[in-house]
Amino acid sequence: MIRIEPYILVGLMRRTESPRARLTPAEAAAALGVSYPTVKQWIYRKKLRSTRTPGGHHRIPLSEIRRLGGSAAAGATGLDAISGRNKLLGTVSRIRVSGLLAEVTLDVAGQKLTAIITKSAATDLRLKPGSPAYALIKATEVMVIRAG
Repeated sequence: MIRIEPYILVGLMRRTESPRARLTPAEAAAALGVSYPTVKQWIYRKKLRSTRTPGGHHRIPLSEIRRLGGSAAAGATGLDAISGRNKLLGTVSRIRVSGLLAEVTLDVAGQKLTAIITKSAATDLRLKPGSPAYALIKATEVMVIRAG
C-alpha cells in the first residue's frame, strides 16, 4: 500500500467559472508556453481575446487559453498543472473509512491500486464506489484526484 500526503487539488479543478478565471498576460504566457511579449502581440493582433480592467490592464479568459491548447495549469482540469507523468485513470472500487483516514481502492485496467488519504479529502472529492478517479504516482507517493 502506498501512503499519500493529505493534499487535495480540488481548487484547481473548480477554478473555471470564478472571477479569477481571467489571467494576466504573464500567467497566460506561462500557460501557453510562450513569452510575455508574444502574448501582448497576440492581443494587439486579435489572435488572443482579452478584456480590460478598470485600470486598463489586459485579462485573458481561460476559454482563450483552452482554445489555443494551453496548459491546464490555467484551470482547464488541474491535472496538467502537476509535473507527475504517471496519472492512472481508474474507478473507485472500495472506500473504507477509519478515524481520520480513508483507504481508497481503485480499479485501474483490472489492477487494484490502494491509497490512504484523509477522510476529509475523500469527502471533499465526493469519492464513492463507481466514481472515476485518477491515481497520481510520483516516487513513493500517490494522490487521488476525482475525474469528472
